[in-house]
Amino acid sequence: MESRDQSETPEPRPGTGWETLPEYAWLDAERPQPPSRPPVVGPPPPGTVPRAVAAGLLNLSGLGLGHVLVRRWGRAAVSWAATALLLLVALPADPDGVPAALVAGYLLLLVLAAADAARIALRTDAGRWPRPVLAAVLGLLLLGVPAAGTLAYGSARDEAAEQELLGRLEEGDDLVAKAAKSSYILSGPDYREALSLYRDLAEDHPGSRAAAGVPERMKAYYAAVAAPYRAERYCEAVEPLTHLRTLPGTVDRKLLGDLATWPDGPLAESLYGCGVSRLDGTGTESGSKELGTLLRTFPESSQAGQVGPAVSGRIRQQVAGLKGAEPCAVTDELRRTSTLVAELPETSVPSLGRQADAGVQDGVYACGVDEFRDKQFTEARQTMTDFADTYEEDRRRQHARNIAIAAEIAEDRPAAGKRLPGSGTPGGVRMELVISNGAPNEVEVLYTGPVTGTVKLKPCGGCERFSSEAAGSAGACRASGTSYPKARLRLPAGEYHFLYKHGTGATAAVDSYSSGSRVQPGYTYTSCTYVVERDRYGLDLPTVPDLSDLLKPASLLR
Repeated sequence: MESRDQSETPEPRPGTGWETLPEYAWLDAERPQPPSRPPVVGPPPPGTVPRAVAAGLLNLSGLGLGHVLVRRWGRAAVSWAATALLLLVALPADPDGVPAALVAGYLLLLVLAAADAARIALRTDAGRWPRPVLAAVLGLLLLGVPAAGTLAYGSARDEAAEQELLGRLEEGDDLVAKAAKSSYILSGPDYREALSLYRDLAEDHPGSRAAAGVPERMKAYYAAVAAPYRAERYCEAVEPLTHLRTLPGTVDRKLLGDLATWPDGPLAESLYGCGVSRLDGTGTESGSKELGTLLRTFPESSQAGQVGPAVSGRIRQQVAGLKGAEPCAVTDELRRTSTLVAELPETSVPSLGRQADAGVQDGVYACGVDEFRDKQFTEARQTMTDFADTYEEDRRRQHARNIAIAAEIAEDRPAAGKRLPGSGTPGGVRMELVISNGAPNEVEVLYTGPVTGTVKLKPCGGCERFSSEAAGSAGACRASGTSYPKARLRLPAGEYHFLYKHGTGATAAVDSYSSGSRVQPGYTYTSCTYVVERDRYGLDLPTVPDLSDLLKPASLLR
């Protein structure tokens, strides 16, 4: 057996290239060796540009396929995460869409991802890309995915916007339905809010399905607001119909169509119906507001032409009621009607003012007569005095004064009010009554009976107060040389009532005095007035200042 020295160099094998390597080259043979010269700069190898274009196009779809084909899974995951985030934010579609900043950031990321995939593709081994043109075509086709998604999202967004608008339309419908359940005074805010929703939909979103439904909603709106008119609740209908009539000033007339002028007729009818219904005087309103508005707003309407006859008929009806049991209440109604007529345009009802005033004039007289007959003498006196002072040309003026005189006497002497003073002058013989004033103050004498009247006597200049009733009865109007003021009355026979009233010169303590007497044919009557001054305790004392005075006439003497 042969032995070989370990230090012996092995014999080189032919064709292996080992013959020139030193002994240490065994360790470096498996290591990559640096290039023997720098790389040559020039165009990329054939096929790299189509590969880069395909990778970029595949990444523009947002699916990260460009990075998948170059085996960059982490970078592909970035595209997937960005696309998932965009979908998470965008879906479900919202009328406001995706925030612009997010969209811009996403598009920038796609561009950067496409550029990155193209860059990597330029360094990828061609063996991995057997058909780069086919990959580019696929990338172009996949660009339809975001394009189709964008279109689908736009459609979904539009539908979401439509649904939101339809929701607002439904909100308006709910408000109208709610408002229709109560009076317009309470539901007015709901009606106005619903109208605002309808108007905004029609004007701000004219092409929407919700806007297309607004005209029908406006018909329902008008029907709901005008419900009191259809129920013939005319006073309640005036305000809502007035609201509807003002809508053409705030809502496009094209949207309203025939509704723009529809409220005119119902409003005129409601104003007339409401105003006439208040002529009966049962409520707090007279109807002047509604009838005046009708005459001013719709002067040519058929309802305006009916106002004059309706009010005139009501006045005639009230005047006829003066013959009933409550003429004073009817007079109040006539005054109310007269006030109503005064508030109407005079050119529209030119004759109503005179008719109403005449009705009130008749009513005041009838009321005074009724008060006297009902023994309301104070009220009758005031009513007839006012009548005589107000209507100086009325032929009943003197009779009214006579009733006032009789009522004043009856306040102190109720027997004077047993019957109403006559309105005519009785015939037959008359007796003379001479009334002398023995008092130091003016005296007014009121009388009523077959005739009624009043006379005034001037103060007696030389007369004094008497200290007692007996002294007055014995000495009144009998002092020689004294000229007593006198009044001469010629009275038909009958029962008379007198009231003697103190006047100028008497103190506030002097009382009026009433009496009665019968005047018979064939006699002459005299009467004398005098003042008895007494102390507060009824004792006859000498005359002292500021003691109670009593004005009392002497009885009638034959």
